Amino acid sequence: MYELVLTAHSWLRWVALIAGVMAVVMASANSTRADRWGLILVIALDLQFLLGFALYLVLSPNTTAIFANFGAAMRDPGTRFWAVEHVSLMLFAVVMAHVGRVLARKAKSPAAKRKRMLVCFVLSTIAMIAATPWPGMASGRPLLRV
Repeated sequence: MYELVLTAHSWLRWVALIAGVMAVVMASANSTRADRWGLILVIALDLQFLLGFALYLVLSPNTTAIFANFGAAMRDPGTRFWAVEHVSLMLFAVVMAHVGRVLARKAKSPAAKRKRMLVCFVLSTIAMIAATPWPGMASGRPLLRV
């Protein structure tokens, strides 16, 4: 089960990253498709969050070891990334995508809607990029799991 969820989580990150970039591009271009890409971003991030949450709390042997000695994990950059940084930044990305959609719906003008979506989707996408375990990092992972 662990490998299946981890692989799905790994592959779905590309959907979320592409949706984030496209939501930013469409909002900056003042396209009518910005709202649709924002919805795709929110859906992808929600799925990512559910899979990641299952990994973090139940399935991952890495987090089980981290929680067993949290103090030692905080001293190691690789394990600290998984214990705190990845989770915090990804939660921020999910929240910002949701906030962007809500604020855009409540905007009084199309310009305000565009600006709100753009700011929130940019912040969400930057957080996703920063929290992704890229190859070459201390906690890096392969670009594609098979």
